[in-house]
Amino acid sequence: ERFSIVIPKSLPVHFVHLHEEKHLLDKPKRLTMIAESWGTMKLAWSALTAVTPHVYIDTTGCAFTFFVAKLLAGCKVGTYVHYPTISTDMLSLVWERRPSYNNDTQIATNPLVTYVKLVYYSIFAIWYGFVGSLADLTMVNSSWTKGHIQYLWKLAGKVHVVFPPVDTKSLKDLPTIKRENIIISIGQFRPEKDHTLQLQSFAKLLEMYDGAMKKAGAKLVLIGSCRGEDDHERVDQLQKLARELGIQDDVTFVLNQPYSVLKDYLLRASVGIHTMWNEHFGIGVVEMMAAGLVTVAHNSGGPKSDIIQRPWDFKSMPMLDSEKPTGCLASTAEEYATAMCEILKRDESSKEIDDIRRCGRKSAERFSDEVFMDSFKETMLTSSLLKNRPRLIFFWQR
Repeated sequence: ERFSIVIPKSLPVHFVHLHEEKHLLDKPKRLTMIAESWGTMKLAWSALTAVTPHVYIDTTGCAFTFFVAKLLAGCKVGTYVHYPTISTDMLSLVWERRPSYNNDTQIATNPLVTYVKLVYYSIFAIWYGFVGSLADLTMVNSSWTKGHIQYLWKLAGKVHVVFPPVDTKSLKDLPTIKRENIIISIGQFRPEKDHTLQLQSFAKLLEMYDGAMKKAGAKLVLIGSCRGEDDHERVDQLQKLARELGIQDDVTFVLNQPYSVLKDYLLRASVGIHTMWNEHFGIGVVEMMAAGLVTVAHNSGGPKSDIIQRPWDFKSMPMLDSEKPTGCLASTAEEYATAMCEILKRDESSKEIDDIRRCGRKSAERFSDEVFMDSFKETMLTSSLLKNRPRLIFFWQR
């Protein structure tokens, strides 16, 4: 219900539950990537000894399970990578000693610890490249992800870009008239989503032009899910920050609500905001564009390379639709505030805004459910993954 997905009863799906193995995915406090990868290998072993398929397809990004599936269980391996476990950007972040959600300030300011972490990341990246290259078919969700996977999985062969499915069909018919001065954000309350930047940007927006946007009733709505106690604590910290910035009366948090609630906000809002650095793709960005929102996304990752390929520069509008902007890109709080102000200060009947909404919607159709299904099926059927071949049978499978 939350994702508005209906599974037909006629679909022959057999679920193998591994509830007793849930502890294998507990998040460790030290050497997180190695410990988590080892946990997924043990989980894969439990699954594949219970039921051993001919084809194993991973969509969770757990590349170390390929070793278990291919070399220990004799399966063909297909993968659909949403986000690399490690990337060259992560290595650069550590090398440049830049604090981030995955590079603590205490580590970033200590040269010796930084060097040790860089060695750890480099060794892990080599092993990640080895196990990833075991895949018989590699699909990724964006050009950004493709670039990193090609660099790390050097022996993986061809990497296919298959954009993830977005329900654009139910959103493209939402009316764009009578929209409110609401800015919405869609995304789980994880540290990498950088909701802090959204609050800081909105606070700057309300300060611009002597508080003109505050007088116009601008509101920020953060919509997302919380996976557990850590995420709820993060929301508490964000609410505290909103109070410190003096914007608490203009900010609303919408947590763990069904898709119908999200769709209602998509119907009412005028602007969408996305702030994650190096987002692998950006389904929320596409949803907002398909719903007719003028979307301001981070100037990096999938939103930059695949989604908002023609950002608005707030200047004259090109004549041809093929050259008109489909949204905005920003990196800093000042850039986000400026973009939101440029959008909201124009009347909703403005031809510029109408052109961006219309062209954004048309661009979003490239990521529809139908396009995904056709692309996924074609990639699967033209690969060697489903072709018959003799398989190894090990003694534990007899």
